[in-house]
Amino acid sequence: MANIMKMMKQAADMQKNMAKAQESLAALALEHSAGGGAVTIKISGDGNITAIRIDPKVIQPGDADMLEDLMLTAVRGAQELARETAAKEMQKLTAGLNLPPGFGF
Repeated sequence: MANIMKMMKQAADMQKNMAKAQESLAALALEHSAGGGAVTIKISGDGNITAIRIDPKVIQPGDADMLEDLMLTAVRGAQELARETAAKEMQKLTAGLNLPPGFGF
């Protein structure tokens, strides 16, 4: 019975720590650029895009395809940066638990 109570307390503590980590990630400001800074995406650690900056020099009439490609590349890079950052933070929380890879955090 003591082991169950201990496990329940550990689970509750982990839940509190996860909530704190998620709050920290949401407050974290990350940035990713494409095209040598032509397009810059700002994204929070929890994956919410907060700003997009486009260098006016890349806005050329008749060349929407290039700008679209730069935007897509920048957004995908920013999303990957946010995922990697979140995974590192969650790994810190679960380091001593011996969870299998891809457990879902």
